[in-house]
Amino acid sequence: MLSPKAVYIHIPFCATKCHYCDFTAYVVDGQPVDDYIDALEKEIEMTVKDAPPGKLDSIFIGGGTPTVLTPVQMEKLLRMIQSYFPNWSSTIEYTMEANPGTTSSELLSVMRAGGVNRLSFGAQTFEPHLLRDIGRSHGVSEIATSVKDARYAGFTNISLDLMFGLPNQTVEQVRDTLERAVALSVDHFSCYSLKVEEGTLFYHLEERGQLPLPTEDAEYAMYQLIRDYLLQQGYVQYEVSNFSKPGRSSKHNSTYWRNEAYYGFGAGAHGYVNHIRHANVKGITEYIGRIDNGERPILQQNKIDIQEQMENYFILGLRLLAGVSLKQFEQQYGLPADKVFKEAIETLVKKQFLIIEDDTLRLTEQGLLFGNDVFAQFLY
Repeated sequence: MLSPKAVYIHIPFCATKCHYCDFTAYVVDGQPVDDYIDALEKEIEMTVKDAPPGKLDSIFIGGGTPTVLTPVQMEKLLRMIQSYFPNWSSTIEYTMEANPGTTSSELLSVMRAGGVNRLSFGAQTFEPHLLRDIGRSHGVSEIATSVKDARYAGFTNISLDLMFGLPNQTVEQVRDTLERAVALSVDHFSCYSLKVEEGTLFYHLEERGQLPLPTEDAEYAMYQLIRDYLLQQGYVQYEVSNFSKPGRSSKHNSTYWRNEAYYGFGAGAHGYVNHIRHANVKGITEYIGRIDNGERPILQQNKIDIQEQMENYFILGLRLLAGVSLKQFEQQYGLPADKVFKEAIETLVKKQFLIIEDDTLRLTEQGLLFGNDVFAQFLY
C-alpha cells in the first residue's frame, strides 16, 4: 500500500453558521472543544497504526473555522499533528482555513511555530450588505487587516475564497470585490458560485420564493469577469474554480483532483486510503462517543473498484485546466482510455468540449463552461 502524502483535519466549530453552509459545522459556544481535540488524537492514532504515514506533501486544517480555537487549543492540535506525522517534505504546503477577524497575533504566532505556512481566508465578498445577507461574521475591513497581520507574522502564501451568484449580487459588485481583493496581492483565489444546499437557511428561503438569485446569464457574466480580470492581473487559472500566481497552486486540493490518497480526520471528514473512501459521522457527541468506545468514527466506507477509479481519473482530473495524461491512464490501469471511454471521448471532442493534444486530454473554452455535462459523460 502506498502511504498517503496528504492529511485533512476537520475542525467543525464556527463563530456563527452561514446561511448557505451545509458543511459539518457548529457554533462553538458551549461545544466540548477540548474533548474533540482529544478524540481527534485517538482517531489519528488508530488510523496510522493500520495505515502508517510516509513523507507528507500537504496538510490542510479546514472547517468550520479552525481559527476559533484558542491559542492553547491550537498549539495542542499542531503539536499532536507533528507527533503522528513527523516526516514532512521540504516543500510541504501546510494550510489553515481562517475567517477574517479571528487571527490574533498570538494565534498566528502559534500557527507559524507549529509549521503552518499557508492561510486560506474565507473573504467571500467585499460588499458589506452581502456579507450580512449571507450570514458572515466578519466585516470588509477585517479582510485587509487579517491579510496584513498574517504577512507581518511571516506568512508568505495567502489565499482568499470568493463567492459569486449571491442573492441580489450584481456583476459590478463582483468587479468591485475583485479589484479590492487583488489590491491585497494575495497568492491564490478560490472562486465558487453559490450552490443552494438542502437543509440550509437559503434552501428554505428558496423554497418559499424568497431568495433573489442572479439569472443564469448574470452568473455566467460574473464567472467570465472573474476569469478575465484575474488573468489580466497575472493569475493563472489552473482549475475550474481556482486561480494562483505562478507556482502557488494548491498542492492539497490537487491531491483530490488527481484522485490520490489522503487521510481524513474529524467529524464529517472524508478520507481515501488504499482505494477505500470513508466518511465520518457528523455529530460531535457521536464522534467523541465512538472514539471513547475504541471505535473508528466511520459512518460509511466503500472500496473503489477499478471502473470507478477510471471514471474518477477523468471526472476529477479534467477539472485541472492542464488536463489529464492518456499515457498515464494506460500505465495506471493497463487499458487505453480511448477504448474504455471511447464513446464519451469521441462525443465530447466532436462537440468541441474536449481537445486532445499529444498525450493530453483537456477541456476547451466551451467545455470549461459546461464542465458538469462533460464530467457526467464518464459515468457508467
